[in-house]
Amino acid sequence: MKVLVTGGGGFLGKAIVKLLCERGESVRSFSRNEHPALAAMGVEHCRGELSDAAAVSRAVEGCDLVFHVAAKAGVWGPYQEFYRANVLGTQHVIAACRQHRIKRLVHTSSPSVVFDGTDMEGVDEAVPYPEHFEAFYPQTKAEAEQLVLQANDQELATVALRPHLIWGPEDNHLVPRILERGAKGALRKIGTRECLADTIYIDNAAFAHLQAAEHLAVGSAVAGKAYFLSQGEPLPLWTVVNRILDAGGLPPVTRTISPALAYNLGFLLEKIYTLLRLQGEPRMTRFVARELSTAHWFDLSAAKRDFGYQPKVSFDEGLERLREWLATR
Repeated sequence: MKVLVTGGGGFLGKAIVKLLCERGESVRSFSRNEHPALAAMGVEHCRGELSDAAAVSRAVEGCDLVFHVAAKAGVWGPYQEFYRANVLGTQHVIAACRQHRIKRLVHTSSPSVVFDGTDMEGVDEAVPYPEHFEAFYPQTKAEAEQLVLQANDQELATVALRPHLIWGPEDNHLVPRILERGAKGALRKIGTRECLADTIYIDNAAFAHLQAAEHLAVGSAVAGKAYFLSQGEPLPLWTVVNRILDAGGLPPVTRTISPALAYNLGFLLEKIYTLLRLQGEPRMTRFVARELSTAHWFDLSAAKRDFGYQPKVSFDEGLERLREWLATR
């Protein structure tokens, strides 16, 4: 097969590329920058922006399967940047799949597309999209997911996967943020309630994408559906954070602020950053305040039933791998 991975140089994209190469597939990556590590694996690289329809079309041409992993992530930034990458970019991927008669499209979504600011405890894929979002990332990812699912038909089979809080060695987002803020003493527990949260180790997330692709075909049980992905091991949120800090040789978070204070602080900082057009990211936002004070764990029955998802690496084993990797940094 010839397989395209958008965002092949990113954390999840690169893990998917590695698995595909190990299986002997011919892999092409599409991203803004060159990635020598991918070239060393024999991966073909197409350079461009998701907002460039012609560039996306060139990348898709000649492929048999597309993993659309690339996206603009984050909790802060201009709406147009999120829209161009996540919505317009996804429209271009779908259009290119149709133009070049691609039969299968696996889209990386996020559980945040259905987060309404309250606890998500054992919810399944029947939970609806919220009426209001407090960040542009989940808002635009929700729109992108709906575009992908609506595109499923007799010519193109699509599936959307929702991995929650991907982490592990080579993580360039979640783990570095936790360690950076932990090193500065800038982390605070939000509330005293023990909210359970589930995460997913990078290898499990990548393997699940390949499993979904293997079961994806026009009219299959997987086609046109979204699936939650996680470890299936919900733990208290701040236990997860503190264990990652410990893996990085840092002390645990002990200081606490109330959820109401965190939310109001986020609201105030968002206003200040917007009015003064400050660079960087506020220390707190409304979305982050809600995320860190509510439960997030999911019913994985659908993924297990429809494409055999089963985490291969446990949380404890993944943490040891992370600890070993961090020791070499």
